[in-house]
Amino acid sequence: MPLWTIHGNGRTVEPGKVVKPDERLNWPATVAIGAQHVIAMFGATFLVPVLTGFPVSTTLLFSGIGTLLFLLITKNRLPSYLGSSFAFIAPVTAATASQGMGSALAGIVAVGVLLAAVGFIVQFAGLGWIEKLMPPVVAGAIVALIGFNLAPVAWQNFQQAPITATITLVAVILGSVLFRGFLGRISIFLGVIVGYIVALLRQEVDFTQVNELVANGQWVGLPTFQFPTFGSPGTWSVIAMFLPVVLVLIAENVGHVRGVATMTEASVNQYTGRALIADGAATVLAGTFGGSGTTTYGENIGVMAATRVYSTAAYWVAGVFAILLSLSPVVGAVFNSIPAGVLGGVTTALYGLIGIIGIKIWVDNRVDFSRPVNQYTAAVSLVIAIAGFTMVWGDFQLGAIVIGAAAALLIYHLGNAIARWRRTGADDGGPLPAVGQLGGDPQDSQVK
Repeated sequence: MPLWTIHGNGRTVEPGKVVKPDERLNWPATVAIGAQHVIAMFGATFLVPVLTGFPVSTTLLFSGIGTLLFLLITKNRLPSYLGSSFAFIAPVTAATASQGMGSALAGIVAVGVLLAAVGFIVQFAGLGWIEKLMPPVVAGAIVALIGFNLAPVAWQNFQQAPITATITLVAVILGSVLFRGFLGRISIFLGVIVGYIVALLRQEVDFTQVNELVANGQWVGLPTFQFPTFGSPGTWSVIAMFLPVVLVLIAENVGHVRGVATMTEASVNQYTGRALIADGAATVLAGTFGGSGTTTYGENIGVMAATRVYSTAAYWVAGVFAILLSLSPVVGAVFNSIPAGVLGGVTTALYGLIGIIGIKIWVDNRVDFSRPVNQYTAAVSLVIAIAGFTMVWGDFQLGAIVIGAAAALLIYHLGNAIARWRRTGADDGGPLPAVGQLGGDPQDSQVK
C-alpha cells in the first residue's frame, strides 16, 4: 500500500491541479479536510438509522470502520467515505415491521455478500455484463421505485406535526438554493437543525433518554450491538425484499469510481471491482453487528470537487473521527430524540430525491420513452412501488420493491426479445440523438 507524497508546498493546491489519491497536504490541512468529510456525510448517515430504528452510534461506528476497510481493500487508491445507504430504508422498514430487526439485519448481510460476489466477478470479467443486465431505463426505474415506495412513510411522520414538518421542508429547500458550495450540499442537515430548533420551541422533543445518560455520566461507551437471525421462519422471505438493493449499490459504486476517475486520472477505474468487494464487506460487517448497510457517498464527492483534494489520507482521518463520535451514547441519544415532525419534513424531500436520482439516470442517458418497452418498464414498476403491491405464499412474502424490480427486468428483456423477433419497433432503440447544440451560448436564428 503506497504512502502519500506531499503535494506542492503541503499547504495549498497548485492552480489547475488536484491533490491525487496518493498525495496529501500537511497533516493540519488534511485533518481539517477530513473533518469536512465527516460533516458532509453526517446529515445523511445518521438519518438512516433514525428512520429505521437502528442505533445511531452503532451505524456511525461501522460507517467509520467500513471506510477504513474500503481504503485497505482498494489499496489506498480510491478516496471514498462509506455512509448509510438510503436504498436500505424501505426493505429495512418493511422487514422490521413484519419480522423484527434480526431479520432485517440478515437481509443487510445477504446484500453485502451478493455485492462482494459481484465485485469479484467484475474484477475478473469487467462491467459489460452489468450494463447489459441493467441498462439505463431499468437502472433508473429500480432506483426511482425505492424512493417513491417510501412516500407513505414520509406522510405518516409529516401529519404528526404538520407545522414543524412544513418548516423543516422549507428549510431544506431554501438551504439548497440559498447557499453556494458546501453549505448548499448539506441542506438536508441544515434543514434538520432548523426543524429541531422549531420542535424545541414547540416542546415536541423528548429528552428523557438524553437526561438519563447525562445523569449517569455515560458520555463515553460502546454502542449497542445486535445480531441477525437467519434461523427465523420469515427471514428468507425478508431477504428477497433486499435483493434489488444490490442493483442500486452497484450503480452507486460504479458511478462513484467513474466520478473520481474523471476528476483525477482514468487509472482509478481499474479499482471498480475492489470498490464493490469493499462495500460488500463493509455492509456484511455492519449488518452482522447491528449497523446500517453502507455505500459510497456523493456528498463527499462534492467536498473533493470543492477542495480539489482527493487524498485518501483525508478519509483515514474521517473514518477515525466517525469511530470516535460513535463512542458517545449521549450523541446517539440526541439524534434519537429527533421528533416525527422533523423527520416527516426532511423525508418528504429526501425520499423524493431518491426517486429523482432514478429519473436523472433516464435523462442523462437520453432514454427513448416513445418506445413501448421503455414506457412499460418504467410505468409498471413505479406504480407497483408507489401502491405497495405485495404477493404472499404462506409465510413467504414479496414486497413492492422486489416485485417492481423484477417487473422492470422482465418487461425490458422479454419485451425487447419479442419486439425484435416481431420487428414491431417497440424495442429499446438506444439513446435519443441530441437535439440542438450541446454547449456554448444560445444561437439566435435569423428569419430570411
